[in-house]
Amino acid sequence: MTSDQAAAAASEVRDRALVVQLGAAMIATGQPVNEVQDDLMQVTEHLGYPDAQAGVGPTGLTLSLTHGGAATIGLAATGLQLDQSFDVRRIRHQVVYNEITHEEASEQLSALSGRPDRYPMWMTRLAWIILAIGITMILQPGLVNLAVAAVAAVLVRALVELASKASVLGVLLPTAAAFAVGILVFTAANYGLIDGALRTVLPPLAVLLPGALLVTGMSELAAGHMQAGSARLTYGAVQLALFAIGLLAATTLMQIPSSELVNLRVDELGWWAAPVGLVLIGVSICVMEGVPLRMQGWVLLVISGAFAAQVLGQQIGTYALGGFMGAVAASLGATIVELFRPRIARLVVFLPSFWLLVPGSLGLVEVTALVSDSGQGAQAAFGVFAVISAIALGLLVGSALGQSLSRRVRPNPAVA
Repeated sequence: MTSDQAAAAASEVRDRALVVQLGAAMIATGQPVNEVQDDLMQVTEHLGYPDAQAGVGPTGLTLSLTHGGAATIGLAATGLQLDQSFDVRRIRHQVVYNEITHEEASEQLSALSGRPDRYPMWMTRLAWIILAIGITMILQPGLVNLAVAAVAAVLVRALVELASKASVLGVLLPTAAAFAVGILVFTAANYGLIDGALRTVLPPLAVLLPGALLVTGMSELAAGHMQAGSARLTYGAVQLALFAIGLLAATTLMQIPSSELVNLRVDELGWWAAPVGLVLIGVSICVMEGVPLRMQGWVLLVISGAFAAQVLGQQIGTYALGGFMGAVAASLGATIVELFRPRIARLVVFLPSFWLLVPGSLGLVEVTALVSDSGQGAQAAFGVFAVISAIALGLLVGSALGQSLSRRVRPNPAVA
């Protein structure tokens, strides 16, 4: 082997290692695998490997830069927060535009998982409670309901922190959290403290609901990534079943008749509860996910657009239509923000809206019917599937519209 061939081989090994490391980080941000694969192919083409091939899954990837050449496997780390997702996007941008060396990019990617949280722990814990209050202000705006939801959120947060130290509880966390919250809320309802217990149960559990996972899996299936999509759907369905078991155990122990588990909305606060709740949701998610203050305005803007579209769709149609319209607005709105602010990653402003859509359309309406009335289980299951499919379709439509707009405004796709 000549010195030039040896240098070329060493360069390929270095490039392949960097792209695999970047791809693993992108998977950890929660992006659908079809988007990760498209982004990586743009990077490899820029690096001079137009024939690169990548097999991307929900937990890792395999990459070869040339046909028949050597391949490298990379495993994704645990999920990254939104501020870390922003840095992954920034590093990719800098690699494409030669603003950073391979060594610097690799060092920064390696340092992401060990970086300390942007906000102190007490703020994160408080944000968890505020998130539950914000969702309750939209779904069940009653004063006592807000107080009960806040107490339940404290309980759920305590279980989450305990589960991080005990692997057994981590596996059963959805069941344990649903059971504990169900006991608390139904006890308050039995003493006549609250009405509409069903809508009060679920805001403290919204963070644990696997709706985002299910919708991402459905969108991956629609994009032709069968293995990743089916794996996410299966895992999400198991998590949803664990959640339902916990709630079923609570209703059985408390002897709650199915007639009391109705979709009753209590509105004591008036019209202002929803917009205030929306702001609380946006701010709390930003704190929990470490979103920098300078980006939170953009996050709130996209959330507001998605929520308005969701409410409009629910008013003129069904929960599924609301989920579809909200998903289109969130996906398209995030793309527009990234077009005008390229350094703001689309994922950072999109995911908070996604987390708002899922509990508002799926977890807080249909899922509980699966455990409240066995006679309506099939109908409720179909409702869940319809909402998941509608949101996934909305994501695909919004993404397609966004890509079309991006090509018109910015012909070079690597800029994003």
